[in-house]
Amino acid sequence: MASVQFSHVDKVYESGLKVISDLNLEIRDQEFIVLVGPSGCGKSTTLRMVAGLEQVTNGRILIDGKVVNDVPPKDRDIAMVFQSYALYPHMSVYENMAFGLRMRGLAKKNIDEKVLRAAEVLGISSLLERRPKQLSGGQRQRVAVGRAIVRDPKCFLFDEPLSNLDARLRVEMRAELKRLHLELKTTTIYVTHDQEEAITLGDRVVVMQGGIVQQCADALSIYHQPINRFVAGFLGSPPMNFLSGMIERREGKLYFNEGSGLLDVPDWATETLSSRVGQEVTLGARPEALTDGTSARFSLSGAALSMKVSLVVPLGDKLDVHLSTLKHSHIIAQLDSEAKFTLGDTVAIHFDPKKIHFFEPGENGKNLVVRPR
Repeated sequence: MASVQFSHVDKVYESGLKVISDLNLEIRDQEFIVLVGPSGCGKSTTLRMVAGLEQVTNGRILIDGKVVNDVPPKDRDIAMVFQSYALYPHMSVYENMAFGLRMRGLAKKNIDEKVLRAAEVLGISSLLERRPKQLSGGQRQRVAVGRAIVRDPKCFLFDEPLSNLDARLRVEMRAELKRLHLELKTTTIYVTHDQEEAITLGDRVVVMQGGIVQQCADALSIYHQPINRFVAGFLGSPPMNFLSGMIERREGKLYFNEGSGLLDVPDWATETLSSRVGQEVTLGARPEALTDGTSARFSLSGAALSMKVSLVVPLGDKLDVHLSTLKHSHIIAQLDSEAKFTLGDTVAIHFDPKKIHFFEPGENGKNLVVRPR
């Protein structure tokens, strides 16, 4: 087990395309850290640089305190699990898991012990004689993980390992990987575009965009205290709602004017937003921070905005209600399933004053008031 450190790391391809910019990140020993972001954000390139499959253009990568920029992949003592499983089709499960150990010259007794232990941990002991084509997708993924486990590496690298599985299996394998990490306590770097995986698995989550780390923190901190609008909009399903408007002062009190109505600025934001009177800001609110008033989960203080119902999506115990303001801003409210709505209805929507955010304008506008949880 080991720590992994990125120090001012850049990655620039020969074409001039810069995919990683000044990456500074320390992954602690035994930590499970998840790199998440949209396609092309640089998360897989970051993982491949740790593995030695991509060269670092500038900066240093250290594993267990040792600079590994020029260390060949086979000598870095890491194990990587790919999206495609990469199993040898002509080999049995046992042979796939044992292959790397045989290449390193381990004795057959030691190989047997390692393979049988890993198979037991992963619940695939009964599959050791089967070939990959005889396995389900979930079983193949367990074999790929088992092949990594038997090496007892300093660090596990996972590159979107669950993306080929169906939804039910992804949920099962997420729980399995979490349990496995708690048992093995091996430093793990996990890449995914799936925000649910990121929130479920990571001790910390690193949100990336355009080769730059936007925020690194535990999942709940990122969810409740996003540092900017991009992070706020990326994590969460449905995503955070955003409304553009102006800060106004009326009779000594601050309001957010969306154009179709006024919302009170909460006391905790007044000091910061006082300097932005007459300026545009973006209000952010997650779907669960909205209510129609009939099943309120918070105190209905302050005014509400009138909105028209455009779509109702039942989700068992909840409803995703799609609404539009008079200014035609589109939002989603997540309400209790008992709430009754008809398409075209006009309803008053209240915002939880403890859970709204105010951002600077623009896709990456910073959160103007990051409140402690």
